Amino acid sequence: MVKYATRMHILPKVNLLMYISRKIEPILLETARQFPLVAITGPRQSGKTTLTKKCFPDYKYISLENLDTREAAIEDPRNFLASFDNTKGVIIDEIQEVPSLFPYL
Repeated sequence: MVKYATRMHILPKVNLLMYISRKIEPILLETARQFPLVAITGPRQSGKTTLTKKCFPDYKYISLENLDTREAAIEDPRNFLASFDNTKGVIIDEIQEVPSLFPYL
C-alpha cells in the first residue's frame, strides 16, 4: 500500500529530457570548421536548438523569440551582429523572424 504525504515536499529538480545523439553531429561540426556560417533548418520541435547547443556549448545563444532582442536586431542589424564580434561564436535561434539580418551575415 502506498501512503501519501500530507505535507508538501520540495523535490530536487530532475532533468526528464534525455539528449538523443544524432548522426549529423560530426557532419555539423566538420561543416562549422569549414564555413563561417551554418544554417540548420527543419520542422518545429525537432531538436535543432538542442543539437546546436550540444555541439557548440561555448557559443553564445541568442533567441529572437525574445521581443526585446528581436526589436534590437530589427532596429539596427549591423550593430546587433557587431555586438558578437568578440565571442567565439554565436547561435541565433529563430533568425527567420528578422530577415533583415541576412544581408549582414
